[in-house]
Amino acid sequence: MINPWNIVKPVDGIPKVVISCYAKTTFDRMICELGASIFAHTSTANGIKPVYKANYKEIEVALFMMDVGAPMSGGLLEDLFQMGIEKAIVFGTCGVLDSTIEDCSIIVPDCAVRDEGTSYHYAPPADEIQVNKRYLGTLKKLLDELQVKYTVGKVWTTDAFYRETVEKVRRRKEQGCVCVDMECSANAAVAEFRGKDLIQFFYAADNLDTEEWDVRSLSNYDKLEEKDRIAAVALELARRIQ
Repeated sequence: MINPWNIVKPVDGIPKVVISCYAKTTFDRMICELGASIFAHTSTANGIKPVYKANYKEIEVALFMMDVGAPMSGGLLEDLFQMGIEKAIVFGTCGVLDSTIEDCSIIVPDCAVRDEGTSYHYAPPADEIQVNKRYLGTLKKLLDELQVKYTVGKVWTTDAFYRETVEKVRRRKEQGCVCVDMECSANAAVAEFRGKDLIQFFYAADNLDTEEWDVRSLSNYDKLEEKDRIAAVALELARRIQ
């Protein structure tokens, strides 16, 4: 009944690659560092969502701050794809289910457990969905070249972060999950449905592999320089996949 093209129009000259994250502080620092300017916008009931354009090492990239949660993230990806984006690089925090994964280290998902609702409206029912199918090797090679420590593994995507119970954590660990987020499986399903590329990775934040929740660097204001370096990985990845 409602399609993205009923609401969002293609944007002339929009870069083909967008870098998007969920943390406003990190996003604002990236905008400032690159001297990015507003190029287009979409909107939600909460207001205007600007799309920025910036130059990085002689390439143009779009920059967009995504809203948290599978429905919003999936819907905003739809808008970006309708504008003309072909490849989306998305990064943000995750909770770790393996306490040996260091705080702020990178996690690259190769599969996501679909414990959210959005993906079931885009892909046939299944417990899991592949992630980073096309560019997993490219991202791993880049991280190796940059000598950045990372973990490849399965992510548990859930809508309800206040219901990440001890028993659910145990079951997800038994399934092979190393971390938990709120958007990845939905993002993957939307991109696959629309025939676009999605590259998503995380930086480790709070620790759920413990008797009591360990918040670690979950706050937007913690370890900002380390998070800046993670944003730099996303920028370099954008240059590689142009």
